[in-house]
Amino acid sequence: MAALIIASIIFGTFILVFIIIMIMQMLRPKKNEAILAMLKQGKSAMAIKQAKKIISKEPRNGPAHYLLGKAYLLENKPDLALIEYKTVNLIGQFDENCREVPFREQMAELYRQFDQQEEALKEYLLLIQQEPNNPAYYFKAGDLFEDRGKPDTAMGYYLKTIELNNKSTEAHLKLGMLYYKQKKNVDAKVEFEIALKCNPENNKAHFYLGRMQRDSRDFAKALSHFEKAQKDSELKIQAIIERGSCFIFMNNFERAIPELTRAINLCQDESSSEMLFARYFLAECYEKSRKIEKAIDQWEKIYAAKPSFKDVGHKLSEYQEVRVDDRMKDYLTATNMIYVKICQAVVESMNLEVRETMEIINGCQIVAVESESKWRNARKMPRLIRFYRISDIVKDATIRSLLEEMKKMNVSRGMIFTSSGFSKTALDYAESRPIDLYSKEKLKEFLYRSNFDFN
Repeated sequence: MAALIIASIIFGTFILVFIIIMIMQMLRPKKNEAILAMLKQGKSAMAIKQAKKIISKEPRNGPAHYLLGKAYLLENKPDLALIEYKTVNLIGQFDENCREVPFREQMAELYRQFDQQEEALKEYLLLIQQEPNNPAYYFKAGDLFEDRGKPDTAMGYYLKTIELNNKSTEAHLKLGMLYYKQKKNVDAKVEFEIALKCNPENNKAHFYLGRMQRDSRDFAKALSHFEKAQKDSELKIQAIIERGSCFIFMNNFERAIPELTRAINLCQDESSSEMLFARYFLAECYEKSRKIEKAIDQWEKIYAAKPSFKDVGHKLSEYQEVRVDDRMKDYLTATNMIYVKICQAVVESMNLEVRETMEIINGCQIVAVESESKWRNARKMPRLIRFYRISDIVKDATIRSLLEEMKKMNVSRGMIFTSSGFSKTALDYAESRPIDLYSKEKLKEFLYRSNFDFN
């Protein structure tokens, strides 16, 4: 009899506990729904207070942690939201107030916000398992694989995105950029053009198409693409610089200079790559326009921000004479008409008579003969002389070009003067040929020997 009573008590207790648990399970969603209602009304502070109250009694109430996290997001406290979301992930409890798919979407974005890319990727891979036909998850997974330095894997995810949604302009853009980096220009162009068909306002696609057209020297199309790419706030300065570079390739420095100046005015950071390249290209315009002092000013600003940038240190060294030597300054900066007269004066200082003068790229060419001969009837031997005002080292190709010109003109002796120097191959090539080479130091001597009025 006693055993029966004890059994009845135990059974009754079990039933009572079961009823209590069931009641709590039934009440829990209602409590969570109350928090959800507060969130919908924008009462995030009240929601936080209520959620904390529930969690203090039920630490493993996953949906309550989730709603607390959502409330923190409304309060612009993503760090606290992430803590709550991580707790939800550990509990692994989902219901109508905490559905797994939207939870993992938000979790992934929080991980990305706090630069936890590996964790974000795990969430998107789980989402792909949940919804294997959702192209957005493949795209974001591909983006994260690309950030991790796995372009081939990323490409597979972008292709899957396009398979599920061929009108994904961003997937076509990303795929095109990967092809572009791999120098698969034909494939890249196809993807960029599709990206523009999907969205004509895809300015990044315009930017990369502009680069491709510039590289193929179709500058008219390149300029048009870069003009449209300026609408993208992130690409605006780069697009302007690219337009400037197109005009440089076209030798249209008058149009390149205002473009590059505009880019500099838009830049805020003197050490940014955009500022450095804009100044470098602007200096190139000034150098080729013989406005050397303005070029030096740009090189000095680049050197102050980043001394190792490209060849600015070499450029400043090469043009140091502009600051300290007036004759070399005039040689480098004079207008073409004055420059030719300076070169003629140098030729005359060698006891040669100028017969013919013509302008060439970055210099001038003079045909001259000896002014006097020891023998009355001796034929005056002509010489072909080239002057260059450049900072780049003269290579053997220039020597070969002069020799070919000498053969055409039946000239037996040649000379080259340059404001820079000569490469070793150029010196070796000229050594066994009738061509005399004069580098910067020798040129300076002849400038001082000439009778040209530098004042």
